[in-house]
Amino acid sequence: MKNILNKLDFLWVFLFYSAGSVLMTWPLCLHLKTSVIGGMGDNIYFVWLIRWYQKVFFEGQGHPFFNPMMNYPQGWNLSTTETALATALPGVPFSWLFGPIAGYNIAMLITFVLAGFFMYLWMRDLTKSKSAALLAGMIFAFSPYHIAHFITGHLNLSGIHWFPLFFWGLTKLLNPERKLNWKFVLLTGLSLGAIAFTSMYYLYMTVIFTLLFVLIYLSFSRFKPLRNKYFWFNLVLAAAISLPFLYYSLRPFVNLSTAGILSSRSLEYASMYSASPTDFFLPATDHFLLGRFFSQGFDRSLWGEGSLYIGFTALVLAVIAIIKRKQSPQKTLVLTASIIILISFILGLGINLHWNNQSVIWQIPNFLQPLFQKSETLIYLPAAWMFNNLPFFDKMRTIMRFGFYVLLFIPVLAGFGFQQAAARFTLNRRILITGVVLLLVLFEIYPGSYSNSLYEPQPRQVDVWLADQPNDGAVVQMPFGENSSQAQVYYTLFHQKPILGGDFNANQPIQFLEIQPILEQFPDEHSVKLLKELGVYYIVINSSAYLDFEQFKMQVSSLGLVQMTDQEGQIVYTFSEQ
Repeated sequence: MKNILNKLDFLWVFLFYSAGSVLMTWPLCLHLKTSVIGGMGDNIYFVWLIRWYQKVFFEGQGHPFFNPMMNYPQGWNLSTTETALATALPGVPFSWLFGPIAGYNIAMLITFVLAGFFMYLWMRDLTKSKSAALLAGMIFAFSPYHIAHFITGHLNLSGIHWFPLFFWGLTKLLNPERKLNWKFVLLTGLSLGAIAFTSMYYLYMTVIFTLLFVLIYLSFSRFKPLRNKYFWFNLVLAAAISLPFLYYSLRPFVNLSTAGILSSRSLEYASMYSASPTDFFLPATDHFLLGRFFSQGFDRSLWGEGSLYIGFTALVLAVIAIIKRKQSPQKTLVLTASIIILISFILGLGINLHWNNQSVIWQIPNFLQPLFQKSETLIYLPAAWMFNNLPFFDKMRTIMRFGFYVLLFIPVLAGFGFQQAAARFTLNRRILITGVVLLLVLFEIYPGSYSNSLYEPQPRQVDVWLADQPNDGAVVQMPFGENSSQAQVYYTLFHQKPILGGDFNANQPIQFLEIQPILEQFPDEHSVKLLKELGVYYIVINSSAYLDFEQFKMQVSSLGLVQMTDQEGQIVYTFSEQ
């Protein structure tokens, strides 16, 4: 009977986070099959990706990480962007049942539910307190960071739910028993594999922070676990379980990097994506009450990445946990988490110190100017050294994402702090206090309704027309720069024809780089000849992009192209001799 009641507890908690996900994304649940939050951005790339996985896994067509219909005829290695297999797969059955937009929306909602539920499981195990665990899960699942990536359509970066499982398992392995701990060996290895198949950003950062976490934890434990053979057995087994996942997730990226396809960033470029200290302490831009006020006084142009707000309530509770750490049986974890938070905060500040999205310039005192040989300088931070010295670090575009681990471990400390603060009260008062604190957290993070942000992705009329045409060749969009976008990828769901482009915002394939300077000169003889060689049949021209379109049409006709149709300003040409 007790086991049944415990399972019912977990069911109610799962439903609590499900209801919270509906509230925080309202009214998306009423439009799951037709609409997304936001415009035509990364969200529709992931809509397409889920439909692609449906084709691969449910219909047995193609390879999950390679699409021959993009970057035609060379094909497109999807690993040049994010494959997000672990977060996209839960949406595939729903895509099969209700369509890819529903698949994407449900996959996104699942990240909220599981983030809260998995954090709850970890914190309940640590604190033995349901209320502390519920609070920690709420702070983590509905953080402005998670909400911001939901709005911008980053299904990959919304997949934060694996992290509580990974660090739960890892912490258990750092406290070895006198036997193999298969449950947490599996949990650690499999959750690390899931992180690898969620985002390369997350895997890279997790490797760094795992090494730091283990070293700090062991140092506070005076390295006693190292003398326990089961510590080594557990760790080696967990690593062995994760290796196949790491191998298959990393292999495409390593191959692409070796081939020089993954772009390295400049230090100046990476510096633009450094967080300001205020990003951690100011309410989110879309906060229902305070967002507009703070957006007027602070530059929040990078809100999609810079929504790193900790929350005042969570911060106070975390400070209580640190102050009362000696009273906690999890003292070592509290200290380790505190240092990880500090490191994450510093690394999230990026290459050099920023304030209000502007680099802070230090005016060097006169007596030090001969030493520096200049009168002013930027204030460089540890991430600058990492950028120049760690492998693959210079391929990361958004350094402020390192601040995520602040938002992972603050809820852990807040859970400890709440448990200790509430322990002095009677049961009835603890219930009341829990309700009040949950409402305070909700007030701090609630974004309000997204009724005005609903967007219904639709094909263009030209895509509907193309769908009815024979599969005689590929489609190219002109001007050629429009081919490198999420929208062109999404439109293939309707016309079902190969295209020369793809979502190449992060890394451009070799073929695309080679043909881009030629096709940007379209219409001329060289570009038309190349289009023939690439197997293009349908040339879609956005007439509004050309100032003198009548002159443009005459030039196109003189090159042997003939008009097939005009669909709301998207004019389709083909070769007259075909």
